[in-house]
Amino acid sequence: MIVLGIILIVLGLLLPSLVPTFAFANVLLVIGVILLVVGLILMVVGRMGHAVGGRRHYY
Repeated sequence: MIVLGIILIVLGLLLPSLVPTFAFANVLLVIGVILLVVGLILMVVGRMGHAVGGRRHYY
């Protein structure tokens, strides 16, 4: 989830400069940030020893 968030953030930042008519760059950027934050929260909670969603670890 963290890697996908980073990929979407990079695409959201690069695509408007590569394709000037690309209208969904802000959407990709927002979704990327949300995925990155959720992934980091799940990682921190999982490392604290709490089971999240029935799993002890998220890989």
